[in-house]
Amino acid sequence: MNEKKDSNSNQHARHNHIQGNIKIAFFLNLTFTLVEIVGGFFTNSMAILSDALHDLGDSLSLGIAWYLEKYSQKKPDSKFSYGYARFSLLGALINCFILFGGSIFVLSKSIPRIFQPETVNAKGMLALAILGIVVNGLAVLRLKKGATLNEKVVSWHLLEDVFGWVVVLITSIVLLFVNIPIIDPILSIALTFYVLFNVFKNLKSILKILLEGVPENVDIFEIETKIASLVGVISVHHTHIWTLEGERIFLSTHIVISDKMTPSEQIELKQKTKALLSQIGIEHATIETDYNNEDCESSTYI
Repeated sequence: MNEKKDSNSNQHARHNHIQGNIKIAFFLNLTFTLVEIVGGFFTNSMAILSDALHDLGDSLSLGIAWYLEKYSQKKPDSKFSYGYARFSLLGALINCFILFGGSIFVLSKSIPRIFQPETVNAKGMLALAILGIVVNGLAVLRLKKGATLNEKVVSWHLLEDVFGWVVVLITSIVLLFVNIPIIDPILSIALTFYVLFNVFKNLKSILKILLEGVPENVDIFEIETKIASLVGVISVHHTHIWTLEGERIFLSTHIVISDKMTPSEQIELKQKTKALLSQIGIEHATIETDYNNEDCESSTYI
């Protein structure tokens, strides 16, 4: 009982830490966005103004992520028997689409500038770029070690901003010495495609969880083999493994036992099976026992 309380306490503390990270990232991003809007008009830089609009979208997505991460901690009830953990995943999904939209917006502004480069205030760009790298870099450091997809997708939002400001920094330094404004849109396009690559990578992981695919690095047949190796187990079938939000792994399975196995022996076997599954990272397991002479219809599945 104490171990369960400690586990719940650790999990609660971890969720508070995640919320705290996203909260700090939200306020850092929102504050800098306001500074960026003023700076964009001061430097007459459309690149900075377009990035400011993008950052407003980031602030919105961070706010959504913060709210849904908090909402995901609600306990199971009659409406959501598994709890609200997947609302954190919903936040990651929404952020993917916002990040995709922001990237398309940056491309729409960058591509025309290849054909019609514009002169900007290089010194003002340099100062804003340094500030942008520092502010967004601090937010990325808070989130880069996050385990949830929500944190990972949010960190990509902020990392995209860091990349963008690195582009502005390089561009402003070059423009202080040579008038080649075309390098700004070229580097912006290259970095945006790099960000889009990671957006689709994260989106693939999110959709796999929503479609209840077997989690990464989990071999369903290897697990069945380990269960079948336990004394008293004749065979294993109808095993399903999924995750709620990319962290906690759930399993349900049927194990075939001898017709002569007593109820106490069945209880002991289930305990051994759950202990085995716990060792390999399965947080919650539902185990059904079938007698050897029993016709189990579910055995026609995996």
